[in-house]
Amino acid sequence: VEEVTTLKNKVADGDEYFAVAHIFASFNDTFVHITDLSGRETLCRVTGGMKVKADRDEASPYAAMLAAMDAAAKAKDLGVTAVHIKMRATGGNRTKTPGPGAQSALRALARAGLKIGRIEDVTPIPTDSTRRKGSRRGRRL
Repeated sequence: VEEVTTLKNKVADGDEYFAVAHIFASFNDTFVHITDLSGRETLCRVTGGMKVKADRDEASPYAAMLAAMDAAAKAKDLGVTAVHIKMRATGGNRTKTPGPGAQSALRALARAGLKIGRIEDVTPIPTDSTRRKGSRRGRRL
C-alpha cells in the first residue's frame, strides 16, 4: 500500500505554505534538508554527495546547486511555496565559516521559485570548548 503525502489541503489559496530549509555547508559536503516549521517532519533531504560521483566534488558549489534544486522540486511537489533558511557551518571547536556550497544552495532555492522568508545562521558557537585539533603551535604546513 503506497501512501501519498501532500500538504496542499492544509493551505488556503493565496497563502504561503512555509517550511524550513536547513543548509549545512561543511568543507566536505553540503546538506539541504527541508522540514516543516517545527523541524520534526522531514519533507526531503538531499546532499551534494548524492548528486556527484567524485568524492572531492561533494562540497562544490555545483553539487550544492544540484542538491538544492532537487530538494526544492520535491518540496514544491508537496505543496511548499516558501522557506525560512537556517544556514549552518561545522562550528563547535572547528571552523565557523560555511563551506563553498552555502551561497549556491541558497541561490538555487531562490531560483527554483520558492519564496525566501527569514535567513538565519545557526552555526553552533561554543561558550567555552574542548581542546581544538592540532598542536600548541598549530598545524604546520
